[in-house]
Parts: sequence; structure tokens; C-alpha cells
Amino acid sequence: MKKRALVSVSNKQGITEFAKGLIEADFEIISTGGTLRVLQDAHIPAIAVDEITGFPEILDGRVKTLHPFIHSGLLAKRDNKEHQSQLAENKITPIDMVVVNLYPFKQTLQKPDVSKEDIIENIDIGGPTMLRSAAKNYQDVAVIVDPADYQHVLSSLQHGELSIEQKQRLAAKIFRHTADYDALIASYFAGQTGEDFPETYTITYEKNQSLRYGENPHQSAAFYKRSIPEQGSLALAEQLHGKELSYNNIQDANAALEILAEYEEPAAVAVKHMNPCGIGVADSIETAFQRAYDADPISIFGGIVACNQVIDLPTAESLSDIFLEIVIAPGFSDEALERLTVKKNIRLLKLDVANEAKQGHTYTSVNGGMLIQTKDQGRIDIDDLTVATTRKPTDQELEDLLFAWKAVKHVKSNAIVLAKDKRTVGVGAGQMNRIGAANIAIEQAAEQANDAVLASDAFFPMPDTVEAAAKAGITAIIQPGGSKRDQDSIDVCNEYGIAMVYTGMRHFKH
Repeated sequence: MKKRALVSVSNKQGITEFAKGLIEADFEIISTGGTLRVLQDAHIPAIAVDEITGFPEILDGRVKTLHPFIHSGLLAKRDNKEHQSQLAENKITPIDMVVVNLYPFKQTLQKPDVSKEDIIENIDIGGPTMLRSAAKNYQDVAVIVDPADYQHVLSSLQHGELSIEQKQRLAAKIFRHTADYDALIASYFAGQTGEDFPETYTITYEKNQSLRYGENPHQSAAFYKRSIPEQGSLALAEQLHGKELSYNNIQDANAALEILAEYEEPAAVAVKHMNPCGIGVADSIETAFQRAYDADPISIFGGIVACNQVIDLPTAESLSDIFLEIVIAPGFSDEALERLTVKKNIRLLKLDVANEAKQGHTYTSVNGGMLIQTKDQGRIDIDDLTVATTRKPTDQELEDLLFAWKAVKHVKSNAIVLAKDKRTVGVGAGQMNRIGAANIAIEQAAEQANDAVLASDAFFPMPDTVEAAAKAGITAIIQPGGSKRDQDSIDVCNEYGIAMVYTGMRHFKH
């Protein structure tokens, strides 16, 4: 008795060659709709599903395989006498293989101006049901969802049968595939209904690449991407030069891109260990990078630089003078690319960087669970500031205060950023107390702290940070405010003629 394969695919890639191989392996094929027509056009014998079920495809194809003659043929155990007796009694033929892939829901979501009706119509019902039925009974039914598996399946059939181990691996892929498909649909509906934190939270990622190791050489790792990455995602970058990215490279590069999204004018961001060591903005990318470099010419060594403008030759000349792991930009001029690729180990990534912070969520794993929060999109402009001191900041100070406030948002808490002339001059990150972060930033800035401004990610519980700022010559401060001892810091500011403004918003980053 011939074996029977049910073939119904949305992605027709390679299906005629695979179907011919099945015929040669003594299978008969049943099929549906468009797949049936493709097989018939290729002169491959195939039986219409409605000939098997005795029931026509109805509801514009919404119902065609949801029938006991199909699913009994898939779910019946071959070694169960009662199952086999029931098949014989109802004249149902077992199905030995299912070759199905699903309506292109993800591709439909990505279409410009797509209608809700089109999105809903591309939610597959019969396909996942057949896949799951076959995968549940994998001991008796081979199930294939990925055209990449066609060749090795045919090769095994040419040498006999698929092993139980092969069938189990194929079944495991099915459940991953349908889980991914359902997660994408669930995410779409959660977005439509505005549910940030539903009762269950399902997200899905696709493997982008295996990595040599994780944070340390004894850890294994891989890089996964969202099914539909947003603009500016590192997963969309085109690598033009250099060896493959490491786990730490990806972490640092992502941090640089998130910081870069804060600035609309030409900007350059240098990152080391996920903290900015230099940020500069200017009228040209050459000057912006020079400002970022001058902020901390020591820490930038071995770091990552991200720019929001095409890299030209003068900027490339400056970049090539130092050792960098990665340079990310929307593009590189031919001359810049030629200059930078002289350096064997530098990685060059081309990416349309985001020009504003994106909505969405951040995820942090904890033992046995996960923390989920909306992204920190809090932005402040001049009208949102409250002047707390007798002296108001000058226009130049306000520019630098807002610049520094965007930067401190991306520095690990406790965080202090000093800035002057649209560049950072000192960064204090990840300290257990705020005065410790301030002292690091002031020491790094040295004489550049004079006439600089200071941004703090959270309020001052005591006036020691303000006193240190005053001694360093800092002229203006931006901080959230809200401490019970705010007045102590205000008094010190007034004593030294420092302007201080409140944002009413903190930027903890743990």
C-alpha cells in the first residue's frame, strides 16, 4: 500500500521538486487550493482534499482540511488496534507525512498600509492544526514545515525510512514554529487592545547567529532578533568589514544605538561596557566625533562608536587613529570605507539608525522569571523645567543641561554626567553612592569641569554632590528634585551662584 502525504504550502519554494521526490519514494499526494494547482501544472499527480473528505472547500477556503477524514488519518496510532479498527470501519486512510507551511502573517503585518481585514485573513487555522496533529503523532507521521528540510528528508527516504530521531526533531521544530506564529498573533492583538501587561506574556525571537561565546569564554551564547525588528535594531545592520560580532560587542553596540536615538543633530556616541564614555553633537559628524573623543580619549580605546550621519573621509581619518572595536553609521563614503578597511580587526556596520527613542518594552531575566517594563522614553524640554534657585540658567547652560539630561538617562545608576558645549566632559557611572559618581565625573573632567553643567539621574538626598560641583567650578545642575532635603541643595547652589533646575522625572538605570 502506498504511503500518503498531505502537501499544502503557502511558500511554494522547492515544493515541486520535493513532491516529485515523494512520488519516486512511492507516496501518493493529497493537496489543496493553490498548492494543488502548482503540482498539477508541473504534471505531478495529486488528489484534491475534497475528494478525500467528500466535502467541498467553503468559506473562501477558510474550511478545507478541518475534517475527521484528515485529522483521524493524522492522529491514529499505527500500533493501536482500536485506532486501526476505527479507521477501517470509517474507511479512513492513514496519512504518513504532512508538508505544510502557514499563511504569511508576519509578511502581511510588514506590508505598508495593510488593512486589518488582510491581517486577520492571514491568520492560518487549518495549517497549524494539521501541523500539531502530525507532530503529536510523530512516531507515525513525518511533518515538515521548513523548505530547508526537504533535501535531507528526501535523502533519508531514498535510503529507506526517516528514523524516529529525525521525526522527533522535525516535530520539535513544528511546535517551535507554531508557538512563534501564535506569539506574533498574540502580540498583534495585545497591541490592538493596548494591553501592556496581559495575564500571560509571550514574545518570540528568531535566531540571528550563533556566537563564539558569551560574556566570558566559558559561556555559550547566541543572538536572537525580534520577528519584526524595529528601525535602528542592531539585528538589521549590514556588516561591511571585520570579524563577527561578540556577545559583548552586541551589548555595547545596542547601548550606543539607544543613546544615539536621543539626538536629532549630527551626533557621535562612544561606549565602553554599556556606558557612554563620550557623547558629542555638532553641525558636522567630524566635529561631533571629535567632541566625543575629547570627552575621554582614554576610555574610548577599544570601545564602540555610533554616528547618526554618513562617515566621510575626515571623520574616518580621525576614527582610524585609535583602536576601536566597532563603528556604526547609516553609511560610509567610498573614501572613508577604503581608509577604515585598512584596519583588519575593526568591525564596520551600516545601519539606518533610529532618530528617536522607540516605544516598546525592556526585559530583564531573574531567576525563574522576568521583569518587563515600558521603555524609558521620558523626555524633557525647556517648558518642563522648574527653576529651584535664585539664579536662572543662561540659554547656553539650558542647551547643555538638556544635552546632559539625555545622556545621563543611559548611564548606569548612580549616575552623574558633566557636559559643556554639547559634549560630555565627565561621566560617573554605576556607583553605590551619588557623591562617588560625582567625584569620578569631576576627576575625569579635570579643568574642563570649570563652567560645565551637571546632570544627575536622581535627586540629591544630601548637599554633598552640590558642594563638590561648586568646588569644581560647575555653574548649573539638572536633577529630578523631590528629596525631603531639597532645600539643603538649593541653599548651597544659591551660596555659590549655581543655577539648578528640576525635571520632576528620574532616570534610574540598573
